[in-house]
This record gives sequence, C-alpha cells and structure tokens, in this order.
Amino acid sequence: MNNYVDFYFDIISPYSYIAHKKIQKIRENQKITFNYKPMFLGGLHNLAGISAPAFNKFKMKNMQNDCELVSKKNNISFIWNSKFPINSLSLMRGYLHVNEDQKEKYLNIFFNAYWKDNLDLTSEDEVSKLLEALSIDSEIFFKEIKLHKIKNNLKKIN
Repeated sequence: MNNYVDFYFDIISPYSYIAHKKIQKIRENQKITFNYKPMFLGGLHNLAGISAPAFNKFKMKNMQNDCELVSKKNNISFIWNSKFPINSLSLMRGYLHVNEDQKEKYLNIFFNAYWKDNLDLTSEDEVSKLLEALSIDSEIFFKEIKLHKIKNNLKKIN
C-alpha cells in the first residue's frame, strides 16, 4: 500500500482550502506524504467544456452550504469570499514560481487570505502585501509569473 496521496488543488477552490486544512491536521499525526499538484481549475472546466458550479445559482448555493457545514464540522475557520469566483491563474503560477521551501507558506498565506480573511486577491496591492510576508519582491514576482516556463508548467497535470 502506498503511503502518499496526490492532492490536486487551486487556491480559488473552497474544497481545496478545506482539504488543505484537513491535510495539515493529518500530517501532524500520521506518516502520509501529500504530493501537492497545482492546477488551474478554470482551465480544466474550459477543457472539459463544462460550466463551473460558481456560475449556476443552484449549484453555488449548495456549494456554499456544503463548505460551511464541512468546515464547521472540522473546526476550520472559513468565510465565503465576497469576490468569489476570481481568476486564480496568477496565484497558481505564483505557487510554481516560489522556491520549494516557500510553497507551503505561500499556500497558507493565500488560502487563508481568500477563504478565512475574505481578501480581494484580484488586487495587485493586496497580493503584494501578502508576498511581503514571504520576502518576495512583488515587481519581480508579477514579471516572472508571465514567463513561458511558468505558464507551461501549470498546463502540465502530473
């Protein structure tokens, strides 16, 4: 039996946020390796030719209720972001851009900012403030996440 789990995630996904928080609790007590696999959920929806639940008022209501219920049951701080949904492309490219030793902190900062603190992650100023906590120069960050190497890495789903 394998002792690892591949975890595909997008910062924009409330289910990814909740799962990430659960993974953090599991890792404290068990010897399971979680392989974090970034993906662009909006691109996946487009590729599959489907509309995201966020754009269907009935599915959206169900998703909100479900996430609030699951997070409460698991004692996870959760607030439905008032800007949901946003385009997470730069945030996901940013995850690929940061150094390996910064990845977990990057995820914690951006997941919490969006799903716990209700911040507007479409704002470059807001993202720049969060990058400061990682000691990342935002000007370089925004320039480098547009490089083809980063773009292509996000397109590869492992």
